[in-house]
Amino acid sequence: MVAVDADFPRSPRGALKLGRMLVAFVAFVCFVASKAHEAYAALVIIEFIIPLLFFLLYLLKLDKKMTKLYWPLADIFNSVVSAAFLLIVCLFVVIIKTNEVTLAGGVLGFVLLVLCVVDAVLLFQKISISGPRERNGSAK
Repeated sequence: MVAVDADFPRSPRGALKLGRMLVAFVAFVCFVASKAHEAYAALVIIEFIIPLLFFLLYLLKLDKKMTKLYWPLADIFNSVVSAAFLLIVCLFVVIIKTNEVTLAGGVLGFVLLVLCVVDAVLLFQKISISGPRERNGSAK
């Protein structure tokens, strides 16, 4: 039976993941409605799917069962790479500004970039580099 962490969606990290998914979905709607380049929509869809997978991983406590990978570090890596891609693409979108809806999607992309950075900082504060590494599961 799968254990569910009912407190995770109400935690700061859970709310941040939900916020990232919501902003990514609205940016996707903006890019599709404006008939912008498909790459813009693809980026925000990926930015919706990957936090969704991490949200489910933490919600279902699968990070404690799959201990081969240190999940908080993988989550930080995802947030940093997403922020880099969003910075490049959203700067391009805002500079080109083909129409108002595309511009709105670019601005939402910058909001998403800020959420990615905040997510990475929160996760970085959670793990300690100088201290001993905390195991996700039991050390049997």
